[in-house]
Amino acid sequence: MERAAVFDVDGTLVDTNHLHVVTWWEAFRQAGHHVPMHAVHRAIGLGSTDLIAHVLGEDRDGDQDSALSAAHKALYGQYFDRLPAFADAGALLRRLHGDGRRVVLATSASGAELSALRRALDADEAITATASADDVEEGKPAPEPVEHALELAGVPAERAVFVGDTVWDMRAGRRAGVRCVALLCGGIARADLEEAGAQAVYADPAALLTGLEDSPLA
Repeated sequence: MERAAVFDVDGTLVDTNHLHVVTWWEAFRQAGHHVPMHAVHRAIGLGSTDLIAHVLGEDRDGDQDSALSAAHKALYGQYFDRLPAFADAGALLRRLHGDGRRVVLATSASGAELSALRRALDADEAITATASADDVEEGKPAPEPVEHALELAGVPAERAVFVGDTVWDMRAGRRAGVRCVALLCGGIARADLEEAGAQAVYADPAALLTGLEDSPLA
């Protein structure tokens, strides 16, 4: 039976979390909301509406959500031509593909942003499919993004591993019934990732590639 490796992208394979923090912080600032960057960082990995709610609270003026999302998208879009993949991220995907894994990306990105991330990875030949924000009704930490990725891979949960960098990733993977591997390169503490469901934790894609034979992906 086939096996799958499902990957989050931002902060896991491509070094974008802090770009998202700064551009969301600026979008909030432009709208008159002065929020600390660490609060934004803790929300990275959520879809736009959920991120805004996490930072501003459920009692916010929801009519601002679309404008905030649009401002963040415009600010972040300035970096599309120079998004940096983590070292060996593409090599990790190619290795897993070569080992017979179906590699699927599960990301809240879509459209031009997703295209920019895939260009940064430069590993299209290793990617079986992509589950983007356009394909699901609920983003992480709901299990739907991971479940959809499994459908695209044609693999049951027990034959898959999900790799991410946030507590939202780990919770989504756990709820979808897959084993979860966490990477520290997104800036979230090991203890928080383990508490959220990570069964193994590595520094970054290069460390996971080096330790692949002893990892849940073996």
